[in-house]
Amino acid sequence: MVDGDLSDPGWKGAEPIETWYETNPGDSIPVAPELRNVAWLAYDDEYFYAAFELGDPDPGAIKSQLGDHDQIGGGGLSDYAGLILDARGDGKVAQMFLANASSIEYDAISSDASGEDNSPDFFWEAAARITDKGWQLEIRIPFSSIRYVDPNPDHWGVLLYRNRPRDFRYQYFSSKLPRDRNCFICSSRELTGLEGLPEGAHWVAAPYLSGSRVERPESGLGSRLVEDGSDATGGLDFKYLPTPDTVIDATINPDFSQIESDTAKITANERFALFQPERRPFFLESVDLFSTPIQAVYTRTFTDPKWGGRATGGTERTKYTVLVGQDQGGGLVVLPGSNSSRLAPQDFSSTVAIGRLRREYGHSFVSYLYAGREVDGGGHNRVFGPDFEWRPRPTDTITGQLLWSDSETPDRSDLAEEWDGRTLEGHAARVAWSHGDGTWDHYLRVLDIAREFRADNGFVPQVGYRSGYGELGRSWHPTSGPVRRVRLFTFSSYSEDSDGNLLQRQIVPGFGMDALLSSFVRVELAQEDMRAVTRVYRRRQVRPGITFYPGRTFAYFELDAAFGDEIDFANDRLGTGTTLTLAARFNSGKHLQVSPFYTRRTLDVTTASGLSGRLVTAAVARVKVVWNFNARSWIRVIGQETSSKRRPELWTFPVSERDRDFAGSAVFAYKLNWQTVLYVGYADSRALDGADQLRPAERQAFFKVSYAFRR
Repeated sequence: MVDGDLSDPGWKGAEPIETWYETNPGDSIPVAPELRNVAWLAYDDEYFYAAFELGDPDPGAIKSQLGDHDQIGGGGLSDYAGLILDARGDGKVAQMFLANASSIEYDAISSDASGEDNSPDFFWEAAARITDKGWQLEIRIPFSSIRYVDPNPDHWGVLLYRNRPRDFRYQYFSSKLPRDRNCFICSSRELTGLEGLPEGAHWVAAPYLSGSRVERPESGLGSRLVEDGSDATGGLDFKYLPTPDTVIDATINPDFSQIESDTAKITANERFALFQPERRPFFLESVDLFSTPIQAVYTRTFTDPKWGGRATGGTERTKYTVLVGQDQGGGLVVLPGSNSSRLAPQDFSSTVAIGRLRREYGHSFVSYLYAGREVDGGGHNRVFGPDFEWRPRPTDTITGQLLWSDSETPDRSDLAEEWDGRTLEGHAARVAWSHGDGTWDHYLRVLDIAREFRADNGFVPQVGYRSGYGELGRSWHPTSGPVRRVRLFTFSSYSEDSDGNLLQRQIVPGFGMDALLSSFVRVELAQEDMRAVTRVYRRRQVRPGITFYPGRTFAYFELDAAFGDEIDFANDRLGTGTTLTLAARFNSGKHLQVSPFYTRRTLDVTTASGLSGRLVTAAVARVKVVWNFNARSWIRVIGQETSSKRRPELWTFPVSERDRDFAGSAVFAYKLNWQTVLYVGYADSRALDGADQLRPAERQAFFKVSYAFRR
């Protein structure tokens, strides 16, 4: 039984791991005796176990807020601990299993090539308890949730980890993390003695049932709401592991709905499509294999799958993933350009096929990618090519990718001008070099994307340009005082379109520092020459940012801003403006969380005729309130308003004076695990009518229930 009680006799014979190092703010220094950390590792025929005894001279200061799965908060919000398990032993990719002092679980994939991604979820258990000497944590992971190759391995890699936010964010590991090493998983310590591990034949079948009832205005905004459809549907997700490192995923009529909406982003005066992260489970097995230097795979372009299948696996040095499926369409397709992008409705179905093969050589690798989409009724997009990562020494990483795309647009000129059946071909190439030795760091990148390059399964909103980027930084690490790291930096970039016309040229000096309250402060002073439509303008801005964690009640605050010149891209002129984003979190005890969010953008201009004023004010305001009953259930209420206010006489083309809408939702959730869930919710959206009043635009009641059968 996993209950956080380490007096269980099963732990008595395990060998303690007592050597830990403070890696932040200290530089891999021994942990102070009063913060003594001890861990034990064990296994049986079905599970891998970990236990932690984490000392603290002031247990009352331990931060242990309740929350949803993966919601342990940033590094300053919560005390948490766990293990980072490199079960393939390759020193590049690992699975993270962490939990806070209230037993809230966090899992992720961490890759030295692509970073940390908490979208994937695994089946495992954690239990924690606070004691008079600190806190204890017990973890049990089924071997079916661990991706390993050999049932009798020479070794695995493991990092044991503790996060302790107080005046600073203190981080402790069971291995030293040298600052002159440009990787993380490569610092894992060897775990030996494992043998006779399960050889596979695990499966998970997760059927679901969902339903909704929608009401919309009978005859336009302001009229009475009438039922506009009720829907009940079901489906099945199936996962089979014939071997521990081979995973077969299949789905029929999958439910890819999102219970929590994406936070809205301001789109006013934006030239390119905005990125939203993937959260849908079907796409997230070994998600690092979809990550390449050029983002040629962005699975949210797979809008409405009718069915899907995927295989992921390999050997100790060779990894692969292959995904196929039928996309019923209904979303939006990015139409890229050199200085802006547009969106077109995907009013057609298509077949999607994506595959990547990666071969590792020491701490380096080479790989090959294919991403294709075949449109029903004619048209296709096929992208293919190699990429690599080379680590000639611990301080340096060199990456590169070369892609070629072959496209025939669908014959749907009613949806987009370029969709007239034309043929497009083009290349995309990228090379980058990063260096970091703890004191000096630099990063260099060159990129060349042809005008006719398309990646309909990816996120490449800009094409037809060449660019170069360089950044240089110098860091200092004081060992005492209110500041524990200072970094001075400058970065510069240059880009031009395929005809040699300047798109952007910039130089940006600045500084950043880590300080008290686990805070991070960054200030940039930017000077940029940037093309709007036909002209290039010089923009000067001050860009401050600060994040800090004041305490338990006022738990978190973040501010990002930009002040100074601003380019009016829509009307091709220079003005002045501000962009401000504020986010915070307030806790009341362990159960209640209130998270406000606000972002606002303004732009002031002077017209050719001399008329001056505020061209546009755009804002998003959002409040999320969550009551956590326990580690398995919660109720969440979200209200979000987006608005834009314009002065039409300052525009060079007709625009509305005002847009405004509001969306609200309330959801109750009960979760045994990430695939055994019950959701019941209500959503209400409102839009502005001709009388400048918010009127009901849609109301929806919905539910979802799913259960994971496992063996």
